[in-house]
Amino acid sequence: MNNVTPFPHQGVGAQGAQVGFDRLELQRIMDLYGRMVSAGHWRDYAMDMGREAAIFSAFRRSAERPEYRIEKRPALRHRQGMWALVGESGQILKRGQELQGVLAPVERKLMRIVED
Repeated sequence: MNNVTPFPHQGVGAQGAQVGFDRLELQRIMDLYGRMVSAGHWRDYAMDMGREAAIFSAFRRSAERPEYRIEKRPALRHRQGMWALVGESGQILKRGQELQGVLAPVERKLMRIVED
């Protein structure tokens, strides 16, 4: 019982690190999610944090595919932009360096929902 087996360590740096949302990013995403729930459009969400990407998925109903996925992929930071808005069928709707710009199409959709 004195033998301690160390937890497997992948090393320090981008290779072994898990990608996640920082506090301000998550606050911005959850603010949008809350407004969409209030408008009666979204009902559920899921978050997946892996080695290559952090993904926030928003669902109309929990039994369906997500209506939108907000993906953060730091490896694409210097190429296409690390943020992507992915539609229900998997097409990339918007890609960019800033989260606010990537969320703009959903914000516009929210404005139309509230006006009706």
